Formats: sequence, structure tokens, C-alpha cells
Amino acid sequence: MATLNNKSKNKLLIRDLRIADSTWSRMKGLLGTKTLPSDQGLWIHRCNSIHTFFMAYAIDCIFVNKKMKVVSLVPNVVPYRMLIPRWGADSVVELAAGELQKMDLNLGDELYVGN
Repeated sequence: MATLNNKSKNKLLIRDLRIADSTWSRMKGLLGTKTLPSDQGLWIHRCNSIHTFFMAYAIDCIFVNKKMKVVSLVPNVVPYRMLIPRWGADSVVELAAGELQKMDLNLGDELYVGN
């Protein structure tokens, strides 16, 4: 199990970070899930845009560049929406809706994935 941490503020953000790095896992994403617990997230590699078609719930998104610096924060992406590509983003972390509001996270913060 991986964790997502804010290196800039030395703070744990997500206790259970799942990683989507294969073609299939990236395509599937969170489709087919009924909820996303507040302590879980999905990190999708090589992804600067997402959609929520056929999803059952809203999500928050953290877009990061190759150096894991936050380049865009998008709260409350409801089902059946599409986000345009985020300039400079290399991957995205999807969280339960409302989680961004609880985090002390800013553009430019550097994140890291730990064990």
C-alpha cells in the first residue's frame, strides 16, 4: 500500500493510494466503484485530463507535473463531466469529493508517494 504525502509541508495526505500505471488500470480508473473512502485515492500515471462519465459519485482532483509539483486543483467534479487537459500536468490523483477542502494543499506544493 502506498501513501501520498505533501513534501513541502511534511504532511500525510492519503493513507491508501492505489496506482494506475498499466493501460487497463488507467482506462478503468474508478469506474465500477460505488464510493471512494476519504482515506483512499487513485494516482493515474500519464494523465492530464479526466472524465467522470458513468461514475456514481463526485471526486476531487490533484494534477501534478513530472516532478510531483501541484499544477492544478479541481474540487467536486460531478459525474458525466470532462476536464480539459491541465497545462504541465503529467498525472492526476483522484480523491473523494470534499477531501481537497480538508487538506492544506496549494499550487506549487511538492508531493511524494511513500510506502
